[in-house]
Amino acid sequence: MSADWFHLLNIVSIAFFAISGALVAYEEDVDSFGVVVLAVITAIGGGTLRDVLLDEPVFWIANPDYLYSTYGAIVITIILIKLNSGISNRLMMGFDAFGLALYNIIGIEKALINETNMLIAITLGTVTAIFGGLLRDVIARKVPLVMRCELYATACIAGGCVYAGLLYAGAPYLWCIIGSFLTTVTLRLGALKWGWQLNIFAKDIS
Repeated sequence: MSADWFHLLNIVSIAFFAISGALVAYEEDVDSFGVVVLAVITAIGGGTLRDVLLDEPVFWIANPDYLYSTYGAIVITIILIKLNSGISNRLMMGFDAFGLALYNIIGIEKALINETNMLIAITLGTVTAIFGGLLRDVIARKVPLVMRCELYATACIAGGCVYAGLLYAGAPYLWCIIGSFLTTVTLRLGALKWGWQLNIFAKDIS
């Protein structure tokens, strides 16, 4: 992936996560500082952990564009909420799903750039995608999405596996990205709409 495309995908994924964080803050009726905290943590939390694990310069410190994207998304979300207070939780889930898929790809790509093997890349992609939302939900005193039975981290892993399969099959990078993105988004939105789950320890309560 070219540096320009990598940068653009990172900017967009961060904006999606910042919006989802701001919408959670709205749902939880927190103060203005709380809105910023939840949105920023959601946007940059996963990428920060990824860069620390890779012993890389933290992306938003190395390039302030990512903070501009984060704060810009927060401001736009606040304005839209002021104009339409009927924004639903489903909207937050939608933004979270798209951010999840994009950030997963970013994590995979950055790991591969650092010459990790594919298993580590898929793992770091998942960590990148879910960690910010995990912090957001813990701070907001919600059951983290990643801890529920519905597909969340599993959707990232599936998207990573599709990315790996297409890459090893010789597909162009663009198709690897599209295939991974569509897999993650489809599984996540399907879980939201139809309750798709992967409950390994399902208990018989009859």
